[in-house]
Amino acid sequence: MEILLVIAWAVLNAIIGIAYLRVVLRYRADWRKLPDWSLPIDFSPKTKISVIVPARNEAAKLPDCLASIAQQGYPSGLFEVVVIDDASEDGTAAMATDFAEQYANFKTISLVKNGGSSPFPALPYGKKAAIEMGIAAACGELIVCTDADCMVPKNWLLHLAAFYETTGAKFIAAPVAFHHEKGGLQRFQSLDFLGMMGVTGAGFQSGSGLLCNGANLAYPKAIFEEVGGFEGIDGLASGDDMLLLHKVAKRYPNEVFFLKNKAATVLTEAQPNLRSFLSQRLRWASKSRSYEDRQVTFRLGVVFLLCWAICLNAALAIWLGWPLLALSFGLLLMKSATDFVFLQEMATYFQRGDLMRQYWRSQLVHIAYIIVVGTWANFAKRYEWKGRRVR
Repeated sequence: MEILLVIAWAVLNAIIGIAYLRVVLRYRADWRKLPDWSLPIDFSPKTKISVIVPARNEAAKLPDCLASIAQQGYPSGLFEVVVIDDASEDGTAAMATDFAEQYANFKTISLVKNGGSSPFPALPYGKKAAIEMGIAAACGELIVCTDADCMVPKNWLLHLAAFYETTGAKFIAAPVAFHHEKGGLQRFQSLDFLGMMGVTGAGFQSGSGLLCNGANLAYPKAIFEEVGGFEGIDGLASGDDMLLLHKVAKRYPNEVFFLKNKAATVLTEAQPNLRSFLSQRLRWASKSRSYEDRQVTFRLGVVFLLCWAICLNAALAIWLGWPLLALSFGLLLMKSATDFVFLQEMATYFQRGDLMRQYWRSQLVHIAYIIVVGTWANFAKRYEWKGRRVR
């Protein structure tokens, strides 16, 4: 009986390991198949764009963000910037007002808790409420979203507009990356995030497992209104990106795209400490219970199970001996080799080969963080973000 249990356990571990290998190598293959998109040389923009920037307590970073948007190589008469102050407790509102006074195409809106201005009675504040309010005030045909702590490249809007005009896309996701890393934790986040971008692009190429990041999105205002905006997904504070994407993709499965171009990459900074990092990832993971795309849930589950298997086998080896330790080491080696191939691909594409120097240390951090956040997200109902307790 004991031998049968050991064999069954080993077979289960092998199934999980093979599933992980297939998932990651499929990501790499689909990322490679996804064509690089280039800005047409003779492109002359026609689309009126509204850039939506929700902001809460971002006085330190908002000026750089808005300055990078103001310096766009896009006709100023064809784009506006709508900053929505989400009841900030610092100088965010004043910073946004300063830009609105300097630039005719900038404007500021305030979302005040219990002020009657939120479109969500059950969610009187937060990012979704801010974005929906900004879109309601927007005059542009194409809504472009970014975050108040981001820096955008000079031809960002040109790339998004050209892609929109040439493809007729109903939803565009584009790359986001970290920069200005300080210390090992931020470098780990940066490398991990490059992997997420690879997974994101691969999902659009395969047409399943769709992901995106709210710091770099675009969609027609008419489409946002057609799908009912955030209606039906307004019960969670997060999900303004992926859950909206899933709504659009359900109606237009062949008209959602990933813009694969380094020049369209929005940059932001990794979380400065462990507490804020875990809080951010818990917020992201909290959306997973609302995913209707089962491919996303399956692939996240495979990663979660593999990380648990590596640690559980190592722990059981204390009582059951070296076979379990060998099994743990084998899974760790397989995961490390597979991840290396994938992340090397992404680091090369985004010209961040420097991040691979701490790859092997990052592996152990990755396993620990997947276990902690994945487990925590299944039990935590609320978390803290930007000074608020939200769900």
